[in-house]
Amino acid sequence: MRLALVILAAVMLFISFLGFLFSIFGLQGLVYFLVFFGWFLVAGTFILCGVFLFLHNAVADTCVAMDEWVQNPTAHTALDEILPCVDNATAQQTLKQSREVTSQLVMLVDKVISDVTNKNFPPQAGPVYYNQSGPLMPVLCNPYNPDLTIRTCGSGEVALDNATEVWKNYTCELSPAGFCKTPGRMTPAIASQMEAAVNVSYALYHYVPFLVELQDCTFVRKTFTDISNDYCPGLRNNSRWIYIGLVVVSAGVMLSLILWVIYARERRHRVYAKQFIAG
Repeated sequence: MRLALVILAAVMLFISFLGFLFSIFGLQGLVYFLVFFGWFLVAGTFILCGVFLFLHNAVADTCVAMDEWVQNPTAHTALDEILPCVDNATAQQTLKQSREVTSQLVMLVDKVISDVTNKNFPPQAGPVYYNQSGPLMPVLCNPYNPDLTIRTCGSGEVALDNATEVWKNYTCELSPAGFCKTPGRMTPAIASQMEAAVNVSYALYHYVPFLVELQDCTFVRKTFTDISNDYCPGLRNNSRWIYIGLVVVSAGVMLSLILWVIYARERRHRVYAKQFIAG
């Protein structure tokens, strides 16, 4: 955009210079042609000036609205209807409930691992027996403490990120009778259910905090603050200087067009006067 404006200003100044030369040498036809062409350029630059003035005002109003909303999110500002945010207490309650669900799912998966898959049941055990054997499965890491604070995984636990990949090594192949015919702690059906529980827990653990930030507009507030601090000052200054520059160039060329015509007419009158006196 800057390059285009610089080229436009250079073209208009070059036309002004040509018109000045043609006026001095008395080339009225070329002067009138440049005047005709120059008025189109002046009209176009004035239109561009109006566009950038509108852009400048729109950017300034938008930045002011974002600043007002960031400083007073609970006040009645211009962005209230566009950004319906909940209060912080409601957002924190949502986060707490998601952590409770995640923690309960992990505990349920670990209970299945400790009470079913890692047990060597005899054939008389009924449905819980499917000939499980081999190394014991690692339990799933619970990312939260009992008070729902962030917890660090201990040794022998697998994280939510790679639990399904690790547990694939503990899945056996089934015989036609439905029992494991290869070493393994899970049947494919149990592995599928465990994977579904892990995926739900993973989604709640990783995505709910971001959704909560959207819910109470924390993410939007951070974004607006970054835009206001990093981009708004530059946009306001650049758009202002652009339309000021266009006004100056347009006014200068318009004045040049008027002076060309006046100078050409005066020069023609002087020529006629000299011819009349000489006659």
